[in-house]
Amino acid sequence: MVFTTLDSADAAEELARSLVTADLVACVQIVGPVRSVYRWRGEVCVDQEWQLVIKTDEDRLEALTKHIRTHHSYELPEVVAVPITGGSADYLDWVTGQTRPH
Repeated sequence: MVFTTLDSADAAEELARSLVTADLVACVQIVGPVRSVYRWRGEVCVDQEWQLVIKTDEDRLEALTKHIRTHHSYELPEVVAVPITGGSADYLDWVTGQTRPH
């Protein structure tokens, strides 16, 4: 799973659609709005954002990261990958592209 955040629902959906269309992911969930508190350039900031929860496999991570950097409006977009250590075998096969529903 990979996480990133964007500054609007429209931007989040646009990036999610482009990731699915480019066949870099199996699924993207858009969560939000969320409230983010962070330090940027020495200041504490509080912003409303939309989080993408991206389901993909490790083989597509490099291309996925490049796609996010290219299509993201932030100067430094979040791209955080978290390994999946278990779950439904059928679902995980779908995420990794080993099976495709008709």
